[in-house]
Amino acid sequence: GKYFDPSAAVDRAFEMAENGADILDIGGESSRPGSNPVTEAEELDRVLPIIEAVSEKIQCYISIDTYKANVAKQAVQSGASIVNDISAMRFDPSMAQVVKDADTYVVMMHMLGVPQTMQNNPRYNNVVEDLCDFFHERIDFAENAGISKNRIIIDPGIGFGKSIEHNLTLLRHVGRFNELGCPVLVGASNKSMIGKITGASIEERIWGTAAIVAHCVTQGVLIHRVHDVRAMKQVCEVSYAIKG
Repeated sequence: GKYFDPSAAVDRAFEMAENGADILDIGGESSRPGSNPVTEAEELDRVLPIIEAVSEKIQCYISIDTYKANVAKQAVQSGASIVNDISAMRFDPSMAQVVKDADTYVVMMHMLGVPQTMQNNPRYNNVVEDLCDFFHERIDFAENAGISKNRIIIDPGIGFGKSIEHNLTLLRHVGRFNELGCPVLVGASNKSMIGKITGASIEERIWGTAAIVAHCVTQGVLIHRVHDVRAMKQVCEVSYAIKG
């Protein structure tokens, strides 16, 4: 909602590209805990003008953050080349066909339940192994639907149906997901777990985010979804240099 006005969103997109973003993730529906869905028409009205305004003017990949197949389809037609689906193609039965037909990349994220209720006492037998099993099944599903494995990105979904201990365990062992053979994406920027650990307000979580990004680089995570692009680009560059 911070860049709800289309012109503000477009300006922000160009700013992020100038600051070193490789991918711009554009979404028209909040998926944070307790959030409510919006209609497909509203979502399209929010995202298509932004994608159309920036897709031919910047060098970044454009990612459409949606679980609705028709939104993904129209976004790809407007210039998006990645579908970022918080449901891992579970909520809309048409999504896999859209991804296959467009031959686009797809981010499949793990989420326990739905945003409205996902933080209501989430439980796992073993959070790392449970997510590995989930991704094995989702990758098989995608490949059986005709989506090439080299088009699949996986996201453990930090904060999506996880307690703070679940989140910390996943980050501690995030390198384990590389064994699945797909690039790993982590989106922990400014999330509530940082506030719970440090007491920092959402405006003051850049340092906690930096710690997570640096750790994830050492664990082989390739894609980092962040808000403060310039600062986190520097964190990544130095972390990669140290890693060698």
